[in-house]
Amino acid sequence: MLDPVLLRSFVAVADSQNFTRAAERLHLTQSTVSQQVRRLEESLGCQLLDRDQRRVVATVEGERLLAYARRILALHEEACDVLLNQRGEEVLRLGVPEDFAAERLMPMLSRFGLDYPAVRLEVTCGLGPELLRQFRRGEFDLLLVKQMGHSDDCLESWPEPLCWVDSLRQPALGRDPLPLVAFPVGGLYRQEMLHHLEVGGWPWRIAYSSASLASVCSAVAAGLGISLLPVRVLGKGHRLLDAASGLPDIQGVRLALYAGSGLSRAGKALQEQLRAVASVKPQVENTGKL
Repeated sequence: MLDPVLLRSFVAVADSQNFTRAAERLHLTQSTVSQQVRRLEESLGCQLLDRDQRRVVATVEGERLLAYARRILALHEEACDVLLNQRGEEVLRLGVPEDFAAERLMPMLSRFGLDYPAVRLEVTCGLGPELLRQFRRGEFDLLLVKQMGHSDDCLESWPEPLCWVDSLRQPALGRDPLPLVAFPVGGLYRQEMLHHLEVGGWPWRIAYSSASLASVCSAVAAGLGISLLPVRVLGKGHRLLDAASGLPDIQGVRLALYAGSGLSRAGKALQEQLRAVASVKPQVENTGKL
């Protein structure tokens, strides 16, 4: 193994072509530099420097080693720099619903990254019930989550209006059984959708299932089935199904903000920014209505 300490002395002598100047550069004695170069030569079994000339010059073997030595020392310094900087790096762990992340959070998180460049954000997207379980296990510093009602331990919560959504061009409402586009088992929207349809006596079947909000929205727009979604995600290919459709009204879903104890200054700033984003009332795009 090539010792970086010995390589540094070798490179310094090769660059300055003089042991005395190399020692001055390294803040070592000339004898120490000479011993380190000799140890390197002995470990490699060859002479690296020609000391018989008026100037100390690299031998053929020394020239071959010199390029590798520079690269090894550069990588060594880079690794030390990265590891030393990471020791002081603050990490904030944030959990957010998948359907909330891209549309509303990314611009805010981008601004936060510019304001706090030394903070590393670790963002996890997922289904509400699992995110809340992870937060209670201490796996997040901050959490935005969809839930039914207001919990005593959340900082604040806001209404998250849901609506039944169909395709504008190829409606699925009226088919028997009613085809549904749903998130995977365990998702809050899926649970509420199936529960209310069962209570209302609606025959249904799962026609399409995906964990991706974009995929669910596209499937509804394509006419694969209806779904229960936040009002704010409706697009131009969607038809909002109102009370005239006969589908059950669903209330009580809220967007809740949770925070762990002992947040840093950056963590508290992120908490306030999340609060500001979450409190904005959703706007409905110009979609068809039934």
